Amino acid sequence: MNYSVVIYILGWIMEIEAAFLALPGIVSAIYGEQGGFAFLWVALGSAAAGSAIILRKPKNMRFYLREGFVTVALSWILMSVIGCLPFVINGDIPHFADALFEMISGFTTTGATVVSDVEGLTKGSLFWRSFSHWIGGMGVLVFLLAIVPMAGGSHMNLMKAESPGPSVGKLVPKVRQTAKYLYIIYFALTVIEVIFLLLGRMNLFDALTTAFGTAGTGGFAIWNDGFVSVSPYNQWVVTIFMLLFGVNFGFYFLILTGKLRDALKFEEVRVYFIIVIASAVFIFINLQNFALYAPADGVRHAFFQVASIITTTGFASTNFDLWPETSRTILVILMFVGACAGSTGGGIKVSRFIIAIKSFIKEIISYLHPRSVKKIKVEGKPLEHETLRATNVYFMTYMVIFAVSVLLVSIENKDLVTNFTAVAATFNNIGPGLSMVGPMANFGHFTDFTKYILMFDMLAGRLEIFPMLLLFCPAVWKRRRA
Repeated sequence: MNYSVVIYILGWIMEIEAAFLALPGIVSAIYGEQGGFAFLWVALGSAAAGSAIILRKPKNMRFYLREGFVTVALSWILMSVIGCLPFVINGDIPHFADALFEMISGFTTTGATVVSDVEGLTKGSLFWRSFSHWIGGMGVLVFLLAIVPMAGGSHMNLMKAESPGPSVGKLVPKVRQTAKYLYIIYFALTVIEVIFLLLGRMNLFDALTTAFGTAGTGGFAIWNDGFVSVSPYNQWVVTIFMLLFGVNFGFYFLILTGKLRDALKFEEVRVYFIIVIASAVFIFINLQNFALYAPADGVRHAFFQVASIITTTGFASTNFDLWPETSRTILVILMFVGACAGSTGGGIKVSRFIIAIKSFIKEIISYLHPRSVKKIKVEGKPLEHETLRATNVYFMTYMVIFAVSVLLVSIENKDLVTNFTAVAATFNNIGPGLSMVGPMANFGHFTDFTKYILMFDMLAGRLEIFPMLLLFCPAVWKRRRA
């Protein structure tokens, strides 16, 4: 383990977060809130500590995959701890475990909250909660890649550890350039959404916080009723952009560089939209059978909630916990499917399900034709054995962690629907579940023990499990021999 470079990168993380923390402090100053000083004090402390760390650059800046995984996991934990301190200091969320839960939920773009009266929070805190989604959506380490030079393949090791999906590729030969392109696309889409929301007569503060949550597919709303009171126009705007941010950003890059033919080969994107349309249509029909909404409202709510759940954003335009069982079941299934790899969405990812289904078909064919040799192809290319193995291991590990988490959460003796969907909503970075953690409820009623279990699930889900698990492996912490 190259400890010096890990600590050096953590120092840069503190510097970057200090800069980010200044923004909610400015927002508080604009609205004349005393609580803004909490953000500024924490920003100054983080900047001072970070500066002391990065003052001396390590001689050896090269590090490998295990350093990358450990650095990413520690970075996200450190960001969450520092980021939650203003909530405690300004009194908006005075209990540390609750404040940490809220911040981890923000950075991991989960959107699960412990706050019962969101509208009672200061503007600075509301801005910071939503802005943390935008920071975590693309990943602060991806941002760091664009500004901090490293040796050899170190950049790629960081990107592999933080980027969601079964495999990570470069958009351009240089990884630093790839990181820059990703953030340009991310920023541009966010600005476009803000403009459309402003056209819908949403004020600038509401438009910014909503766009931050949509872009990061996070889910923190700034109103107690979520998006229920938001105009139908703005609900459609948010629906469209939730779906857009759930698409693999490599797809956008190919379109922007004029490679439309290559973009159309993105099998995952096609399947993603097929799932969205099919799910929304089934839910709409189910809702109409129970005459819950007028047809136009039924279409809007069906597409909004399908987009919100499959992209793991977690916004709610209505209390879907009151929907018929078929509709609720479809939403629970979509919690696990998730968005595309290489997007800001969470969940298992559409690409992994494509690989799993194709593997299943291959096995069935091999039973019928034992001598046949058939390779699994994704995006028209043969799938590498390493990717297939990693996908299978991911599924197995996912199921074990999910089962253990549900078992530990059940110690509180709440109902099974609450326990199951609480883990599903946090592990898949969605936010709301059903029953006691439904869209009009919150996670504040859980004990600190359960909250820490769910915090781990949020981090593990966002970081694709293994960076968090490696922290508990003793062999990872051994120094490499010179």
